[in-house]
Amino acid sequence: MLYRVPLLFSPQPEGGFTVTSPVLPELVTEGDTLDEAFANAQDALAAVIELYADERRPLPAGVTLPTAGEIIWSDALLEAS
Repeated sequence: MLYRVPLLFSPQPEGGFTVTSPVLPELVTEGDTLDEAFANAQDALAAVIELYADERRPLPAGVTLPTAGEIIWSDALLEAS
């Protein structure tokens, strides 16, 4: 299933990035590179979704997407070589 989750990638002074989400405060992870941070954010999202399900809490509005028929807007971090 697709989810719409804003992510903040904060560079750290010692290198790497911390990833958080303003709509899911439980989502916190990090990575040495943007690629690693993004992959870790996907794993962290899965854990947060499981937490919400275990606690029988609904995800915040706008996080889940309809299954069909809606155009999905996505911002992405891309690096040109």
